[in-house]
Amino acid sequence: MNETDIRDVPAIIAAIDAQSQAIGFNQKSDDLSGALLQVLAACKPGGRFLELGTGAGRATAWLLQGMSADADLISVEFDAGLIGIARTLLGHDSRLTLLEERGEAVLTRLEPSAFDMVFADTWPGKYNHLEEALQLVKTGGFYVIDDMLPQPNWPEGHAQKVQNLIETLENDLRFKRLKMNWASGVIILVRVA
Repeated sequence: MNETDIRDVPAIIAAIDAQSQAIGFNQKSDDLSGALLQVLAACKPGGRFLELGTGAGRATAWLLQGMSADADLISVEFDAGLIGIARTLLGHDSRLTLLEERGEAVLTRLEPSAFDMVFADTWPGKYNHLEEALQLVKTGGFYVIDDMLPQPNWPEGHAQKVQNLIETLENDLRFKRLKMNWASGVIILVRVA
């Protein structure tokens, strides 16, 4: 078995990568994480999904590919240039709502227990406003984060922030968790209480 042999990469990924490269954006989600997001989205037919940190839409494309026709996804990105790429390439999908605003603002106005999955791929909902993000997850729903393994672009002191986040999540009894030394380092939580 070769877990890196991914055969159902969304067709739009090549265009997202080309436009990302054209503007010098290199903090994209990897295909292993994308394939996982696709499978998790497929577990929730008719589900409601929240993505914090659209970037140019790479993970968004994976989520959409896994979602059923009656599911919906809200994706949040503050950077106008990045969300512009996502809007151009993915905005035609009626299941997708793209919000160009700060994640912190969105997290503070959403209803608790409203989402089947929250994918936090940016600081809000991960390193700040964590509790607000966790409260959005329904019982049986997923909270997913990546980039938990050391990355060459981490600023000084970030490793301690990662460790603190992991410890916080490990001690949250509302969730069962799985830490995966895979892709960029993924943690999946499932809400049980």
